[in-house]
Amino acid sequence: MNASIAPAANAVTASASTTPATSLSTLARQAGNVPLTRVSLAYIEPRFKLYLRFGEPARTLQLDRWRRCAVFLPNAVLCRIRWQTNDYGTIRWQLMVMQAGTPLDALQRIPGVRPGARLLLHAEDDANVRAVLERIDGIEALGIAASAVSPAYWRTLGNRLEARLPLPEYTAERHSAWLAGKALP
Repeated sequence: MNASIAPAANAVTASASTTPATSLSTLARQAGNVPLTRVSLAYIEPRFKLYLRFGEPARTLQLDRWRRCAVFLPNAVLCRIRWQTNDYGTIRWQLMVMQAGTPLDALQRIPGVRPGARLLLHAEDDANVRAVLERIDGIEALGIAASAVSPAYWRTLGNRLEARLPLPEYTAERHSAWLAGKALP
């Protein structure tokens, strides 16, 4: 198991237990009767982990000992990591940054995400996932929540990763420009 995986899984587990106990119907009313995005999470020690690296679920439901479901309001940005191993080592490492949508949005079908989401970044294999995790750590080191980062940055990062070009850094200036543009009518 990789050391960079475990702290994130523990952080999400800790925040999941502190999620307020609101009903799904209450959350739907808060979102304006918009369907909520449900993201499946799982943890089967020591073979399989499907967990959130960042994102703020409105609620987390414990389905059984191994499975959970995180519920997100529209336009929430989240990162889900899938890590799988066998007797010989890691066989799959996948990272997806996605944005929950509304019924009017064009959503992509993603396994374990209902009804779907806008896929902003998709990284597979050890080197690519590590590169994205380094960028996420850099963003958090600036004191910026990774879920508050511009969706355009995640798309750019994903495109640069696929094209094997140098990866852009997210700066405080870039974040300020994103927030200023968001505040415009």
